[in-house]
Amino acid sequence: MFYRPEAGHGLPHNPFNAIIAPRPIGWISTRGKAGDNLAPYSFFNAVAYVPPQVMFASTGAKPDRRGTKDSVAQIVETGVFCVNIATGDLRDAVNASSALLPAGVSEFEAAGITAAECDTIACPRVAGAAAALECRMTRVVPLAGDANYAVFGVVTGVHVRDDCLVDGRFDPRAAGGWIARLGYKDYTTVTELFQMDRPA
Repeated sequence: MFYRPEAGHGLPHNPFNAIIAPRPIGWISTRGKAGDNLAPYSFFNAVAYVPPQVMFASTGAKPDRRGTKDSVAQIVETGVFCVNIATGDLRDAVNASSALLPAGVSEFEAAGITAAECDTIACPRVAGAAAALECRMTRVVPLAGDANYAVFGVVTGVHVRDDCLVDGRFDPRAAGGWIARLGYKDYTTVTELFQMDRPA
């Protein structure tokens, strides 16, 4: 099969969503004039080691935000955000926080998720997350298409849950493993690891 995206694929569901998988989920928390916000994004990854940097992309818009979603609007407003690492023990909370709520309604409260304050930025984080990355936004890049944006940030603080440190390594299998998006309504948890040495 071959298709051009602009011509359509003719399938019941878009295969692109599942081809690039598994994708880690960045559970993005923000604070703005309207209040606190929390939402999962599966277009998320680390992009540099020194200084540590991350990115996530937001697609689509809400009627009560001009051409974007709450997360991006509040990051533009404040210049900060926190990436909470989504794990299997919190998957129901991650899913609940994806509800399309009006701006100003806190997903922390609506989904019963305990918040904690960040240390280096004025932003909430998920208290029970296996890890949380406090970030200062470096740029928001408009992407092709309507309401598509990539948000980049430098990490200014890192929280790691004590039970997710095993022999000095971050290992969230005690928290049910990393959650990853596979496409469609499909997800997985990463619990099986293997190691390989790079060639000399």
